[in-house]
Amino acid sequence: MLPHVKIFTLSTCSHCTQAKEYLEARKVPYDSVSVDLTVGDERTQALDTIRRLNPELTFPTIIIGDKTVIGFRPDGIAAALREYGWETDLPGDTWQQP
Repeated sequence: MLPHVKIFTLSTCSHCTQAKEYLEARKVPYDSVSVDLTVGDERTQALDTIRRLNPELTFPTIIIGDKTVIGFRPDGIAAALREYGWETDLPGDTWQQP
């Protein structure tokens, strides 16, 4: 069973866009928070969550169940998803590490 997947992004971050496209190509459902588009308590909560998991506050920060992947790292995302039995390989997969 696929765990909850949440991705914290910045709206102008190309690595964040790539990470979301990677998940979408594999039909992985996820929740996304564009931190730079949030305000007030929502922004504070998002930053607190990220800071706890990723003290450097870099983006994207991806939470897959109890695993955290920092940055667009297809190998890290795939490994975390596979731990939950999710098939991540696509025919002709061409994702490359940025």
